[in-house]
Amino acid sequence: MVDDTGQKLVPAVQNAMSILRLVAAQGRPMGATQIARETGLNVSSAFNILRTLSHEGLLSFDPAAKTYRMGMGLLEFAVPLLGANPADVIRPALTAIAQDHQTMIALWQITPTDRIVLTDRFTAPNILHAVLAQNSRLPVFSGAIGRCYAATKGLTEAQTRKGFATVRWQDAPSFESYWADVLKARDTRTACDRSQLFRGLDIVASLARDAGGVPRLGMSSITIAGQQTDESLAAIATALAGAAAQIERCLFGRPADPDT
Repeated sequence: MVDDTGQKLVPAVQNAMSILRLVAAQGRPMGATQIARETGLNVSSAFNILRTLSHEGLLSFDPAAKTYRMGMGLLEFAVPLLGANPADVIRPALTAIAQDHQTMIALWQITPTDRIVLTDRFTAPNILHAVLAQNSRLPVFSGAIGRCYAATKGLTEAQTRKGFATVRWQDAPSFESYWADVLKARDTRTACDRSQLFRGLDIVASLARDAGGVPRLGMSSITIAGQQTDESLAAIATALAGAAAQIERCLFGRPADPDT
């Protein structure tokens, strides 16, 4: 979620996180050999990490079955977040993306009535940016988020065309190009709108689903046209997709997709 190029990461910590994520995603006790195999670690390294995590209470060890499952010690870290405003939990990650990529990030709530509502904004300092009013509402098929929405919902071409027609575009793309973007977004989980929803604004977006696969939150980078290159917009899209995946795991309890 944050550009770590040039930073020295600690492999043992990364391996421990891989183990915790695996055990959490499985939702059932696992043996050390299976954990080692599925995380790509050798058994000795996996066992040492498992023993340490168990000692710290982050994993619970069953000596009879010789298996591990998530431990009560994790609640020590989770309790401060329980009952917190979701925007407060998300804010540090989206603020970091805004600052790292010199952009403005908009957070949208996706409503059951096929609208998106602007709930918060995160802006890098000292940049020229568009101003959107809090609680601004748009049709859910609007712009880059709309393409992601249609892709995530797995809508047919006919269903997408109907949604596309609800949007007031300032420089409307053809439906054929919009549909091509939707098909691409099924693989990338990101989409781009270049001055089509709003003239003069480049928008890239991704969205987060809940445990049932329902789109809940949209995140879009909105910049003045020409501020970002094609390459930097692609980098922002990648960062937003990473943030969306983490929000799905941590806020909505959605298991990680097997191909991500």
